[in-house]
Amino acid sequence: MISFQHDILPLKDMLFRLALRITQNREEAEDVVQETMMKVWTRREQWAAIENIEAFTTTICRNLALDHLKRLDNQHASLDDTESLPSREGTGVGSVTPFDHAVSQDRIQMVHRIIDSLPEKQRSCVQLRDIESKSYRDIATILGISEEQVKVNIFRARQTIRQRFQKLEDYDSLKTES
Repeated sequence: MISFQHDILPLKDMLFRLALRITQNREEAEDVVQETMMKVWTRREQWAAIENIEAFTTTICRNLALDHLKRLDNQHASLDDTESLPSREGTGVGSVTPFDHAVSQDRIQMVHRIIDSLPEKQRSCVQLRDIESKSYRDIATILGISEEQVKVNIFRARQTIRQRFQKLEDYDSLKTES
């Protein structure tokens, strides 16, 4: 027996991260999660027939987020919510200086921008696999594609991220040498 409180409500943080990755807007992501929860609740009569409620809920969230994105006419705002790295106090060996912290933050933001620029399917696959730790099977179910397509999208996305990041790093090192 599926319980909204015990099985669905705990998914809200994961759904928010997915919606935020797709919409790239905190308020839109919150709206998407709320709509997702309402849609799942209104379909409660179907819960007994659903094999994987998490995949079902995630699919609804993804589709709603894509609908919101289309409504916003693909306007992309940068993520303001990049998680900051924990800072270590002290001046001893191994402590993080403000400069090191700033460089790390810049790199994190750079990777987020690269991920945001990926095609939607690649972006969703990377989000679900690398950030949400979903299995290939769950990703395939959520996105409505084969597991092989999931693997190909993740491979291509990671390859693109690696190449673009290296290109940006090389460019930055050339700028600082000049």
